[in-house]
Amino acid sequence: MTPKALLGFMRTCRYAVQASVNREGAPQAAVVGIAVSDEFELIFDTMRSSRKAVNLRLDPRIALVLGGQTPGDERTLQLEGLADLLEGPELERARRLYLAKFPDGAERQVWAGAVFVRVRPVWLRFSDFNQDPAEIVHFTRQDLGLAPLDGN
Repeated sequence: MTPKALLGFMRTCRYAVQASVNREGAPQAAVVGIAVSDEFELIFDTMRSSRKAVNLRLDPRIALVLGGQTPGDERTLQLEGLADLLEGPELERARRLYLAKFPDGAERQVWAGAVFVRVRPVWLRFSDFNQDPAEIVHFTRQDLGLAPLDGN
């Protein structure tokens, strides 16, 4: 699995399960529609008042799982990263990327409190159980040719 192939796999996925923790440290998870940038960033929309957005403002660490969306396809990606709620130029870039994949998302953008979340990966593990033996490959930001993030 090369970084280019990994990006291609990520872009075949429309949805991911994201997990964050609340103020008390309890886990919370939700399915989100995702778009993927050339920098391996995942973009999703939500409401500023949602549990995930509240959690991520308190603690930007996030985990997501992609894959398993086609019967019989046993490829998955586990991803850990840092999330931020976007503003300014980054918001416009994310909005264009997301709406290219989910045009119906434009309807939600007029809702009060609608926000875009960007997830910048720190650690990724791709697993392909469609083959024997299974292929399991780990990636860091450096492996993907990405700059480090504040201490990562």
